[in-house]
Amino acid sequence: MVVGDDRANGPADTEQLAQRYRSLVDYSPDGVVVHERGTVVYANPAMLRLLAADTPGDVIGQPVTKFVDSASLSPMLERIRRLTITGTASDPAEMRLLTLDGDKVEVETVSVLTVWHDRHAYQVVVHDLTPQRHAEAAQRRAEQFFTTVVSQLDEGVVVIDKDGRIESANPAARRIFGYDAEDLIGTHIYDIPLCLLDTNAQPMPSSWYPVIRTLATGETVSRFVFGLDRPDGQRRWLSANSRLLNPDDPDSPAVSSFSDITEYRASRRQLEYQATHDPLTGLANRALVLSRLAGALGTSETQPVSNVLFIDLDGFKAINDTLGHAIGDTVLQIVAQRLQRGLRSDDIVGRIGGDEFLVLLSGRTRGDDLDTLITRLRQTMAEPIIARGHRIQIEASIGITPLHSGDHRSPEAVLHDADLAMYRAKPPGHQNGSLSRRSDSTHAS
Repeated sequence: MVVGDDRANGPADTEQLAQRYRSLVDYSPDGVVVHERGTVVYANPAMLRLLAADTPGDVIGQPVTKFVDSASLSPMLERIRRLTITGTASDPAEMRLLTLDGDKVEVETVSVLTVWHDRHAYQVVVHDLTPQRHAEAAQRRAEQFFTTVVSQLDEGVVVIDKDGRIESANPAARRIFGYDAEDLIGTHIYDIPLCLLDTNAQPMPSSWYPVIRTLATGETVSRFVFGLDRPDGQRRWLSANSRLLNPDDPDSPAVSSFSDITEYRASRRQLEYQATHDPLTGLANRALVLSRLAGALGTSETQPVSNVLFIDLDGFKAINDTLGHAIGDTVLQIVAQRLQRGLRSDDIVGRIGGDEFLVLLSGRTRGDDLDTLITRLRQTMAEPIIARGHRIQIEASIGITPLHSGDHRSPEAVLHDADLAMYRAKPPGHQNGSLSRRSDSTHAS
């Protein structure tokens, strides 16, 4: 039995204390072994399990050095040699034990010079490091796996500490930013000369930066789109996510991940453009014009659209039939250019089909202004067109229907009224597509 500082008042108290201490040692999750003059004289159940012993007899009476790996033996003996006063303990030290089944176990030990049956002995508390080593190995594997995966991502990933300095940046982040690793790691994000832009391509306040918001508030930011002007002059568009690595720790670093959506954004805009514009002339198509018209109708405030012009080319079918569709397409493209040139920048002009064009005149257009505009359009349209060696004179019929504040017609009804006005404006003989050269305009009734 191990005996320490005996402060009991008598034999009964001493025995009770000894039994209590023995129970603590027997049930301790750490191994406890006592060796006297190099021989094991006691081992608790945890120590027996650690050494893979079936019974105490497998350990007690054996040299303590039998259970110590050769690389750990000399340091252990040196620690014991330094213990000269009863009750003193060595510093915790790691060593390797040998088990009875041939395995090696990493442990942490503390040796205490004590008294065993009135003789000096050494009591050793042994803590098994195997679970800790397994956890550390698993952590290293997880970190290595994380590092390997993150380094292979096309998505940029940066970790930024609470003070705003970059702790790590994967290759994709460096590639997207246009910087080398040494220019990023340890640098404060405010010190990196990058111009960040909002979705309107205007400089973005630093308080809007996703990672700054996350560090300041703990807020998770998702799918935040912004532009980036790189040092090499390229502009890239990114979609970013930002969150704290440990949401429960307000001083936790933040991790920001971002994808380069430049090509996707350009493709989406191209698809949106194709869906809303005429492929031949580049003008707004029927769907877009009617959508803008629908937005203007029923408005009780200042009318955003004052008049709708329906324009039809007189005799265009004859051009297609006699000169071919290629020349007809050229004529349509030139007409589109002339219409855009003859209108104001905030007017909307679209091709709604064949040789038919629709114009939404913006703002308030008084009668005199409207007459002047129509005259200018007529003159512009009447200029000869040279297409593949052919000189073509073309005119147009223009129907006009005004919009009023609170106009509750549907876009299709307005289009129908403008179409009727255009039809009435056509000169005799052109309702069926003949080659007359006169244009006129009138208001819808």
